[in-house]
Amino acid sequence: MFVIIGIVIVIGAILTGYLNEHGSISLLIQPNEYIIIFGAALGGFVIASPLKVIKAVMAGLGRMLKSRAFSREDYLDALVLLSDIFYKIRKEGLVSIESDLDNPEKSPIFKSHEAFIKNHHALAFLTDTLRTLTITDIEAHEMADLLDFEIEAHHEEALIPSKSIANVADSLPGLGIVAAVLGIVLTMKKIDSPPAVLGECIGAALVGTFTGVLACYGFVGPAAKNLENIASEDKEFLTVIKAGLLAFIGTPSPQVAIEFARRAVPGELRPTFLELEEVVKKMRKK
Repeated sequence: MFVIIGIVIVIGAILTGYLNEHGSISLLIQPNEYIIIFGAALGGFVIASPLKVIKAVMAGLGRMLKSRAFSREDYLDALVLLSDIFYKIRKEGLVSIESDLDNPEKSPIFKSHEAFIKNHHALAFLTDTLRTLTITDIEAHEMADLLDFEIEAHHEEALIPSKSIANVADSLPGLGIVAAVLGIVLTMKKIDSPPAVLGECIGAALVGTFTGVLACYGFVGPAAKNLENIASEDKEFLTVIKAGLLAFIGTPSPQVAIEFARRAVPGELRPTFLELEEVVKKMRKK
């Protein structure tokens, strides 16, 4: 939603200023300039990107239309899930959750947390870590190193769409110049035309430069930054899960472990202690 609002603001501000100076919209409509700039940008993107990168970019652009990658409810749901798992382990031991880890989609614990299950990487991050705890005795500091490594690896992978779109943004001003130069080349064929005709042709050519710069700094560059922020939010979400898991390894108390995880939630999305406690109590009664 905010992405669409931002696009409207950019277009609205530019057109308002342009029209206030009695500019003509028809002069900005230069389809061939757009074909050259955006067609070449798309071609360059395809040349630079393996198929998996193209798929990642498309998925990232879909997520970009959301207001946030994660909401307060998503974090609250993850904390309640951790609480359910930790309480079951404390009561029945690590072996009791093996069936839940093998098939989370059918697990009574995971099944009530549909939003978390849909986050495939977070689900794998949690289940793989718990499965590691069931098969080996690992020290807390060793587990911390392992989880940090996985989070960083995932973060670097999540940044690929942002970096790819940023490369496209960087190319747009140059491609705008290419379109403008081609427009000037065509104008030179009409050098003996009246000044009014030449002026119109030069103006049309300069639309290419305008379009390339506007697309770079007004749309594609900000889109790359948005994708970077989404990757950072993914990292923050995994960090919350990591905090809870490491605290649980270090202490047998689920309450303490969940509090560690809650404190790791970004401030504006963090549920209060009483809010989390109330939700956990309700889940216990079901």
